Amino acid sequence: MQKPDNIFASPMNKVSDFRFDEQVADVFPDMIQRSVPGYQTILHTIGDLAKTYVTPDSHVFDLGCSLGAASLAVARNSQHTTCKIIGVDNSPAMLERCERITSSFHLPNPIELRCESATDTVIQNASMVIMNFTLQFIAPEEREALLTSIFNGLNPGGILILSEKIKHPSEQGNRLLIDLHHQFKRNNGYSELEVSQKRAALENVMLTDTFETHESRLKNVGFADVVMWFKCYNFCSLVAVKSANR
Repeated sequence: MQKPDNIFASPMNKVSDFRFDEQVADVFPDMIQRSVPGYQTILHTIGDLAKTYVTPDSHVFDLGCSLGAASLAVARNSQHTTCKIIGVDNSPAMLERCERITSSFHLPNPIELRCESATDTVIQNASMVIMNFTLQFIAPEEREALLTSIFNGLNPGGILILSEKIKHPSEQGNRLLIDLHHQFKRNNGYSELEVSQKRAALENVMLTDTFETHESRLKNVGFADVVMWFKCYNFCSLVAVKSANR
C-alpha cells in the first residue's frame, strides 16, 4: 500500500533543507503524484519516445532515477530491441527501494542501478538520456558541463528528455504560476502548512531556470533542436535532439 506524504504536516521549529532521505523515499510515489502536475503523462510519453529512439545495443541513462519509474517506462517500451538501461541516483535510500521495485518485474532489458551523482556519470553509446526533474537539483554552475557530457555521450540522432520545474521571466507571471501550483497541491489534499513548509525546505536546494535559459544552454552545448512537448503551470518537459550528422 502506498504510504501517504505527511512529512510537512506538523509545525516545525526549523525547516531543514529538502533531502532525498529514508523519510522521503518512503512516501515518494504519493508525494510526486500530488505535487507534480502531469507526472503520469510525462512517464507515458517517455515510454512512447523509447519506442522510437532507443536503438539496438545502445545505452539509456536515467539520471536521478529515484524509484525507477522512468527506467521502467523505457524497459516496458523497448522490447523491440536489446539495450542497456542504467539508473543513476546519489541517494542510497531511493536506490534501495528502486532495486526492490525494479527487480520485481521480469524485464527483457534489465535495469542496472548505480549510486553516484549525475555529474560523475560517464555517458557513452547513449540513444536516450533522461533527466526527470533532476537538473533543478544540480548546482547551477555545474549544469552546462553536465549537459555537455550528455551531448558528447549521445549517439547521432539521440535525445535528452529533460523535465523541470521552471520560472516565468516576469515576476507577475511567475507569481501566477506559483499560485496555480499551490492550488494544485491544495486540491490534492495538502494543507497551507504543508505547502508553506515544503516550499521553505526546497528554497535552497531546487534552483529553477526559465525555459529560455534551458533552451539557450541546450543549444549552446550542441543540440540541434529543443522541443517543449509538455507544460502545465510551472512544470515542463523538453526533448533535446542531437543531429543525426554528428
